[in-house]
Amino acid sequence: MADIQLKILPSIEKCFLDESIDSKPELREASMLRNERFSFQLAYTTNDPSIMPKAYTELKIDSELTPYIKVAKVEQVPVYMPAYPNSKDNNYLRTTPGLYPDLLQPLDTALPLVLVNGQLNTLMLTVECAHGLTAGAYPVELSVKYGESVASVTLNLRVIDALLPEGELIHTQWFHNDCIATQYGCEIFSERHWELIGNYMKAAHDCGVNMILTPVLTPPLDTAVGRERPTVQLVDITVNGGVYSFGYDKLDRYVKLAQDAGMKYFEISHLFSQWGAIHAPKVTATVDGEYRRIFGWDTDATGDEYRTFIRAFVEGLLGHLKELGVDKQCWWHISDEPNLTQLETYTAAKNVVADLLEGYHMFEALSSYDFYATGAVPTPVPANNHITPFLENNVPDLWTYYCCGQTVNVSNRFIAMPGQRTRILGEQLYKFNIKGFLQWGFNFWYSQGSIHPVNPYQDTCGDYFVPAGDAFSVYPGNDGHAVMTLHALHFYEALQDLRALKLLEAKIGREAVLALIEEGCDEPMTFASYPHTQAYLLGLREKVNSLIG
Repeated sequence: MADIQLKILPSIEKCFLDESIDSKPELREASMLRNERFSFQLAYTTNDPSIMPKAYTELKIDSELTPYIKVAKVEQVPVYMPAYPNSKDNNYLRTTPGLYPDLLQPLDTALPLVLVNGQLNTLMLTVECAHGLTAGAYPVELSVKYGESVASVTLNLRVIDALLPEGELIHTQWFHNDCIATQYGCEIFSERHWELIGNYMKAAHDCGVNMILTPVLTPPLDTAVGRERPTVQLVDITVNGGVYSFGYDKLDRYVKLAQDAGMKYFEISHLFSQWGAIHAPKVTATVDGEYRRIFGWDTDATGDEYRTFIRAFVEGLLGHLKELGVDKQCWWHISDEPNLTQLETYTAAKNVVADLLEGYHMFEALSSYDFYATGAVPTPVPANNHITPFLENNVPDLWTYYCCGQTVNVSNRFIAMPGQRTRILGEQLYKFNIKGFLQWGFNFWYSQGSIHPVNPYQDTCGDYFVPAGDAFSVYPGNDGHAVMTLHALHFYEALQDLRALKLLEAKIGREAVLALIEEGCDEPMTFASYPHTQAYLLGLREKVNSLIG
């Protein structure tokens, strides 16, 4: 009889191939709300010398919930840069290059499960019913059979008679249409590209995104000075005799696709260049019958030529967005991440269009409180390691973000970080009443500066650009659909925790919920100080669920 070892683990556990199953925390009981997406893992291994080097086994799921369970194999991916060498803390799983768990490859349970001698592998099982499960107790028995040998484990899952409310948080992860076209080798805005855009919008929504980056002009983001990214401009521009006219067919199609995917908000791409708003973004047009680039790095952002264009462009765009009925759901950018040394150029650029955008949402990734205090940016989006002065000064309707620079103490989604470090953000967003969250890389599959594409299955850090996990939340599937990741799953769980806390608040009040969050904290929770254990997060969520139902 073969010796097969199984254990059910929490979803936030990460397992490396060379680890022992005995060191992993067992999950025996759990609860979920009726419309929640609940995930857990099955760890499996063997050290039986009769199984060399692998065995083909049979996986069986025995539960009333089986029709609502999807299974994915947690695959290891190459991580060359798990963390910046000189910017890290002790709250990483590992900081050496190697294979790390991240890719959630959908598994056909009708096919054999490969059991590898001496390696620890896991499956991620996710229970979800869009319309809501029936409340009750549901044992989920998992068994693995090899020949006459059968190993079984059971999770006792309780479905609580309550529904998570719709999320109030506005959440954007920058959506890179050019990366999709490059990765799949299709022409931009070909029918194949539109099909892929729709698929990936749905995937983004499945990750909790409800605001979509909308490239009315090719976004001037992560583009090396003097270089160009592929043109993904949604607004067609014609210039005849120096007079601008605009076509919105592609924009209309994009908005409709986004709405069909569940998006509620539209993040208008930046109107001026990154790193100071000194230049124009790349703009293409048909000029007296010739299609060409008309603005870019060689354009003065506040010069007469671009001023004339961008005012006409914004006026026309606003009028069309009103016709679509989405103008008040749009958020506008001037330039990404301005700092105090760029205040003059940023303000000059903003003043070009400020009167046109009066009464509309304007926001910016901005980590300098002194910059915000000038009034240049109505809605700042400070990084979570620079948010304290914004909180201390009671900035209204505050957002936050993180990217590659948030490496010490604070929550982030790097592959090398524990799952709970990613998921704790839900409690922090709740405690500090954060209105929106921004992250720059839903599917950035290029190198730094967008110099060249990367194969995300082989290079998870953008050619040593950022710690692995920062640049993208999904992998490109061969079938034209996104393949999910562990770090995206853990972030989605953070969003679900936030929604559950909001539901509990409606029942017992905000102060009682805040007190519940602080239980088990050695000191008041901040964005940089919080419990690092799985037990805190899982225990808190079970307390919340018990109080809800």
